[in-house]
This record gives sequence, structure tokens and C-alpha cells, in this order.
Amino acid sequence: MQRIGVVTFPGFHVMTLAAMSVFELANSELGEHRYDVQFLSENGGRVRSSAGFVIETEPFGNPVFDTVIVGGSTEPSFRPSEGMLTYLREAFDITRRMAATCVGTFTLAEAGLLDGKRVTTHWDHVRELQRRYPKVRVQEDRIFVIDGSIWTSAGMTATMDLVLAMVERDVGPELARTVAKQMVVHQRRSGGQSQFSALLELEPKPDRIQNALEFARKNLHSELTVENLADAAHLSPRQFTRAFAAATGESPAKAIEKLRLEAARLLLEDSRHPIENIAKQTGFADRERMRRAFVRAFGVPPQAMRRQARKEMQGASDIPTGSLPALREADLMTTKQPATLQGDAPSFRDFLAEHKQSALRLGPGHFVLQHIPVFGDESVADTHDIGRNSAFRYVRS
Repeated sequence: MQRIGVVTFPGFHVMTLAAMSVFELANSELGEHRYDVQFLSENGGRVRSSAGFVIETEPFGNPVFDTVIVGGSTEPSFRPSEGMLTYLREAFDITRRMAATCVGTFTLAEAGLLDGKRVTTHWDHVRELQRRYPKVRVQEDRIFVIDGSIWTSAGMTATMDLVLAMVERDVGPELARTVAKQMVVHQRRSGGQSQFSALLELEPKPDRIQNALEFARKNLHSELTVENLADAAHLSPRQFTRAFAAATGESPAKAIEKLRLEAARLLLEDSRHPIENIAKQTGFADRERMRRAFVRAFGVPPQAMRRQARKEMQGASDIPTGSLPALREADLMTTKQPATLQGDAPSFRDFLAEHKQSALRLGPGHFVLQHIPVFGDESVADTHDIGRNSAFRYVRS
């Protein structure tokens, strides 16, 4: 179970709460309590949101969270209290991931946690953030940015993008796509403020059009003509073309290209298949045709998009100085060798000695080894096959 601590304060932006629905739906889709969300405040008790309603919170304290998320305020004059800043500095040392949404980035910067880090915030405040904190590397026109253990997002609905990305990183792209579809939002946006997600953009539609789209998704590798799609919709080609345009606002050819682009982009980011193979698998016939389509839609060729995805994946797995590696699920490795800790892991005694100061802040309790089955792309999903698909981590009990 991953514990999520959401830092609140009087007047915190209500959109922070809305994004927590992503974790709720992830739990529902998984059929287990993978994420445990807890709302925090400096003194605990009832805290009023920007929308006027109140929520119950727990006071800042000793519990260890996998992820700590700081939201923004709607009040331009908001300044975090010293108690909040102290808590965030201490939490940074013992959490796997720390995030800020919208202008919550200012709070992490004020705590001194963003120096040298690439971050983003609401487009209307990027210059002010850079002016106030010149050591922070502010990225303009980004939906969200991941730099090591620091995750930041732009304003308002970009909070959804950030949390969906967390689910994708923790569990996998399939779950993130399923949750996004349930919420009727885009799973991922490409570029700055633009959005592209053909698999959701074309839903929901009339049954006949849906049947045609479903046929197209399953046969992207094949030549998809208007006649093929019309047959799947049980319409004549002429009727189908008119009905499709009325339902989607697109021509069938344009919609199919979007579906192919989406499928190709996901394969580029989630696999190591050669680009030539991806082009054929998604119906582009050859890599040059796919390259031209990518440049038209995304502004970058497939190779550049793959490099960026790998760079962000690598950046998110970096372990920041002073953190507890045992609390970072990114440290779990899937292997065909006997169960082990990733890399040159210290003994339990050495681990506690190395992180004595952090351990002291945890209060009463101790660390134990917990077995966690891990199943990767090359693993066999058999919970009895512990020797092949396992990892261990230290957890507080």
C-alpha cells in the first residue's frame, strides 16, 4: 500500500481534492487498496477549502508517506507558515516522491527544495516564480515536470495529469488509461497546453460509430478503407461518412490517423520495438510516413519523442540525496534471479546506521522486511513463483 499525504491549509484550491479521485478509481480498478490518501494540515482538524466547504485533516506528524502533495491557494497573498515549511523539509528526507500542483510549487521553492530542479507552475505565475527563486529552473508551457523525486504541474486540471502520471509510473499505462477513460479525461497531453488522446477524444459516440472505431483499433495494422469501416457500422459508405463526421467532427481518414498516432506513441514510450516495426504495426507502412505524421501532430519526430520519454523515466528513478531508498518503490526491481534489493543494498543494520537521523524522526516503531511480488514485462504472473518475481523493501511497522 502506498500512503499519499495531501497537505492542506485554509483556502487551499479545491482542485487538489478532485485529483485524488484518480487514486480512488485506481484502487477500484485494481480491486485492492493500493493507495491510501490522507489529508494533512499544521494543526489537524477542520480546514476550509477555496470552495467554502471543510474537510477533516490529521496534524503534521511522524507517519511516513510514499508521496506528499502540496496544493496551491487561490489567494495571491498566501504565504506558507513556518510549521508547514519545516514539515515539508523533514518529509522530503523520508518520502519517495514530493509533488506540488499549480502555485503549490511556490511553497516547495520557499522550503528550499527546488534549487537546481526543473519545475513548472500555472502559466500566469511562471515569471514570478523565476523572479522570486532564481535558483529554480522554471519550465514554461509544460503540463507537468518530473525531476528526480520532485513532481510539479501547471494549474487547475493539470493536477489530474500529474496524478495520472503517478499511477502510470507506479502501476502501468494500462491502468492510467482505464482510470482516465472512467473519468472522461485525457490520460496524457502532448506539448504544452495542447492535448491529444484519440482513444478518449472519439468517445462516447453512437453505437454504430463506436463499432467502426473499435474495428479500426483492432485492425490498425491493416488497410482501413471507408468501405471496411462502413461494413463494421452496418451502413453504406455514403451514410457512414456523413454519420461519422456528424458524430466526431472528423473525416474517417483523419480519425484513423489519430488512432494510429496514439497507438504508435504509446508503443514508442512503453517498448523497445524498432521504429520501423512500430510503423508497420500501427498501419503507417513505413517509418518515413509515420515521421511526417508525428511532426504534423506533435511537432517532433518519433525518435525525439522516444528519447524524451526515456529521459523522463530515468529522471524519475533518480534517488535524491538524503532520501530513504527503502521507501522508494522505484527501487524495486523485477528479476529472474533470487529476490534481492536493487543494487548494492546495505544490510539492515548498516541501513539504519546510515539513515539514523531520518529513522529517529519516525518515532516509535521499527523497520521490517516485507515481501512484495513484482511482475514485469518478462515475468510470469504467478504469486507462487516468489524466487522469480520478487523484491523486498523496508517498511515501518
